[in-house]
Amino acid sequence: MGQMTNSQARVIDPILSEVARGYQQNNRVGMRLFPRVPVMQRGGRIITFGKEAFMQYANMKRAPGQNTRRITFGHAGAPYALEDFSLEGQVPTETQQEAAAVPGIDMASRTVNGTQDIILNRLEIAQAALATTAAGYAASNKVTLSGTGQWSDLVNSDPVANIETAKEAVRAQTGKRPNVVVMGPLVASKCRQTAAIKDRIKYTGRDVATNELLASLFGVDEVLVGDAVTADDAGTFSDVWGKFVVVAYVPTASLAAQGTPSYGYTYQLQNMPQVEEPYYDRNSKSWIYPITDICAPVIAGAESGYLISAAVA
Repeated sequence: MGQMTNSQARVIDPILSEVARGYQQNNRVGMRLFPRVPVMQRGGRIITFGKEAFMQYANMKRAPGQNTRRITFGHAGAPYALEDFSLEGQVPTETQQEAAAVPGIDMASRTVNGTQDIILNRLEIAQAALATTAAGYAASNKVTLSGTGQWSDLVNSDPVANIETAKEAVRAQTGKRPNVVVMGPLVASKCRQTAAIKDRIKYTGRDVATNELLASLFGVDEVLVGDAVTADDAGTFSDVWGKFVVVAYVPTASLAAQGTPSYGYTYQLQNMPQVEEPYYDRNSKSWIYPITDICAPVIAGAESGYLISAAVA
């Protein structure tokens, strides 16, 4: 008998897989910029979209008997390759026995969620790194603030003007106004304290500019703060979204809206993440819960985004 394939060898626990797929934390915002798109293959090409919808073709008018002009939308862009990420959650039998004595504690779900938390944080870091790399944007779609222009200068800076510049840059190239703003936590904190923002909210009866109020001031659907943090091997923590602001147009509709100039996607292999059937490891006297996710974030249309770097000092 030949060797089993990966799909034959992998036995899936459907209940725990649903636990893993449903687990999210509200401090992660990457999926708003890079919504999930299920794919059937581990590699392919990013579907990008050109300017056909904005063009006026000279020969749209036809005479009787003439052929009708045909146009196409969308084309295959740069290649993408999904990456495999796997971890195993471990529950020692001693821990399981102690938890069993307390009603309402499900060590299987807790272990799956904790392991999935690490995998999701890795994806958030990858999404943030992609979105905040200035080299991925044209000169017209990025700016680095300095001096009195940084939002940490609470008197002179003007976040609303910076966002308006970003929105106009995206609109001029795509015909769509950005609908989402993502910023790091320190950036959001300073933004709320600037004189420009305080002056605009003083007649609203609000003392603090909430995310919803900032969205109204900026003229976008959502303002999201990326509160996720990460730690290096020395245990030093840092903000995943740093001192950046990303302004982007991302459709909120179904996959049918892929024809619009969306900023990015997270390509994920169909039916991921998966929790394989738990197994008992006799050497460690523990139950093991393996989790696998296969995905990759991609920027599909950089012209649909605008990057503000060094938003604060």
